[in-house]
Amino acid sequence: MNQPKPPASPNTDTLGADPSANGTANTTALLPTGTRRQRPGILALTIGFGLVAACLIGLFTSPSAAIGGAWCTAMMLVLLFLSVPVAIALSVPSVIGVYAISGVPATMNILATAPFSAVSDWSMSVLPMFIFMGMLLTQSGLSGKVYRVADHWFSWLPGGIGIGTTFAGAGLSAVTGSTIGMTYALGRAGIPEMLKAGYDRRMAVGTIMVAGMTGNLIPPSILMVIYAGIASVPVGPALMAGALPGILLAVCFAIFIFALGVIAPKLVGRTRTGRNAATPATTADPAPPARPRTTWRDRFTSLASVWGFAIILIVLFGGMFSGIFTPTEAGAAAALCSLLLCLWEKRSETPWRKVAESAMDTVAATSAIFFIMIGATMLTSLLAITGLAPILTGFITSLGLSMLGFLLVLIVLYIVMGMFFDTLSMMLLTIPILLPTLETMGVSALWFGVFVVLLGEFAMVTPPVGIIPYIVHSIVKNPDVNLGHTMTLRDIFISLLWFLPVVVVFLILMITVPGMTEWLPDLIERTSGGMSG
Repeated sequence: MNQPKPPASPNTDTLGADPSANGTANTTALLPTGTRRQRPGILALTIGFGLVAACLIGLFTSPSAAIGGAWCTAMMLVLLFLSVPVAIALSVPSVIGVYAISGVPATMNILATAPFSAVSDWSMSVLPMFIFMGMLLTQSGLSGKVYRVADHWFSWLPGGIGIGTTFAGAGLSAVTGSTIGMTYALGRAGIPEMLKAGYDRRMAVGTIMVAGMTGNLIPPSILMVIYAGIASVPVGPALMAGALPGILLAVCFAIFIFALGVIAPKLVGRTRTGRNAATPATTADPAPPARPRTTWRDRFTSLASVWGFAIILIVLFGGMFSGIFTPTEAGAAAALCSLLLCLWEKRSETPWRKVAESAMDTVAATSAIFFIMIGATMLTSLLAITGLAPILTGFITSLGLSMLGFLLVLIVLYIVMGMFFDTLSMMLLTIPILLPTLETMGVSALWFGVFVVLLGEFAMVTPPVGIIPYIVHSIVKNPDVNLGHTMTLRDIFISLLWFLPVVVVFLILMITVPGMTEWLPDLIERTSGGMSG
């Protein structure tokens, strides 16, 4: 596992000041500053290009189209291992494969039609709107205020700072669209605060790592929009399908932290009497500095600082529930509200420059995502031409797996893939292949979208293969973050062993109660009379 490089100038004062928070999606092409994987060395490049050459030879000498498709899939995996941008890793082998199997006319057809068909659907226009909204909210500094509000309102509970961090992480990763960017920003702000309150160091880092797992389920979820494009399901229901599971998972984490605070109060800096502990978590760690007491006046004052965020939520969800806006129109209205909010919040700090930076970042991020979706469309065309998808579907069906068995195998597959890929890469590689199998097993496409996004986030956190633990390990090396505590990679892995069983139980709950994903889309459908667009 290549360990990501930490940013050059960390800032623990506010989340909004962290440049890494400006990420928009969990993709190799879109990772925030400081989170990109290290480039492969000369030896890895040599081996990788050798494997690519072997795949090309195998492709052009394949006795059947299906075997040729398998060689193209292997080439995609090699290119992704070599840190080639996802869009190129998907599209180049697909085009070469179509040429090798069907000749020049089919190749010209895919080049002419795939770019337009992948991104021309009207519902895809919600994507730049949501990205622009996230960029503006980050530039306005609202992200730091959201964390402070969560901290103020929950800090009185056993494990309250951790509970507040969990809800802040869900909100921030939903707004920014980046679990990795949120982890950097929230880790620098949240870990020192928890250590100051006397939290066990493992409790502090574990809370940060799971805090953003729900963000890509709660609207506006960029990954759910992309899934809707790949799976050809309506964007509106896809967005709403993840809301309830995302909120419920955040609540599960909060209940778990609260339970730990009651059962083992020292883990959250409290004694059996409920007072803050004066002793450090271990004898090797320094005593935590005093943390100011939060008053009710502080709590209500903090709410006033996020009035703009409340308005945006009312416009976004109220507009959809009332039927005034379709999801696409609601995204545009929320982006307009975010623009006005950024201009107001930064009225004394060159606000139009902030807007211009947000617009440029939005164009770059949207372009990268659209190129990825074009690559996914080309991959789907390749699978159709080679007949590989029906063959794989037939193979899986012949195994005689029940739906539960199939999903358990999928969980193991995603955990292994999390060693090498981010959530979006895993989705793009697996969804076009798995969708026909889902239809034969009677699995709802909406339910599967939520399941696969959560599964991808789970894989990114799972030790020892997920990328998130290594990101957090790089963060806690900074003295301004660890406050003199020694935090090893072993500590980080142990902390995840505390939290990840909650995710496993929730995944099982999703399998046994699939209706939780369709309840909210059905409610909005009945309330507004439709969710098209």
